[in-house]
Amino acid sequence: MTLNLADKQAIVAEVSQIARQAISFVAADYRGLTVPEMTQLRKEARSAGVYLRVVRNTLARRAVEGTSFECIQSSLVGPLILAFAEHEPSAPAKLFKQYAKDNAKFEVKVLSVGGQVYSATQIDAVASLPTRDEALSKLMSAMQAPITKLVRTFVAPQEKLVRTLAAVRDQKQSA
Repeated sequence: MTLNLADKQAIVAEVSQIARQAISFVAADYRGLTVPEMTQLRKEARSAGVYLRVVRNTLARRAVEGTSFECIQSSLVGPLILAFAEHEPSAPAKLFKQYAKDNAKFEVKVLSVGGQVYSATQIDAVASLPTRDEALSKLMSAMQAPITKLVRTFVAPQEKLVRTLAAVRDQKQSA
């Protein structure tokens, strides 16, 4: 399918807008996948909040110019499907990692988070990043732990006194 200049500009503008807002990026080689398999991948991506797009590499290179993903321009070779995430940095990596397990033909090529390029072998590290909610809950539990420990320390003498009095009462009742 040939694209005229206006179509190309629209694609570049759309992908560029998404790339400016995104916090992570993953590209994968999709050669050999059937249409139903690609449809399933797109469905899973929508539910995970990941933007997927198959774009010509020259258009993709132009779209990421001036964004934090400019560092991946040299890696955009071959037929690639691009995935961007706006909210969860690990979402596209998790999606592609899981999909690659189920489809041997699907191969992750490059990923980027926060302007850093990572090789495809590091997808496990990126996919294991916690979601925003998980990270906040871990932070809150870490902040809450010292306070909880302090409260337990303050309450311990009173608990010990109550247990001692209860033991004395039980001893007197049995005698």
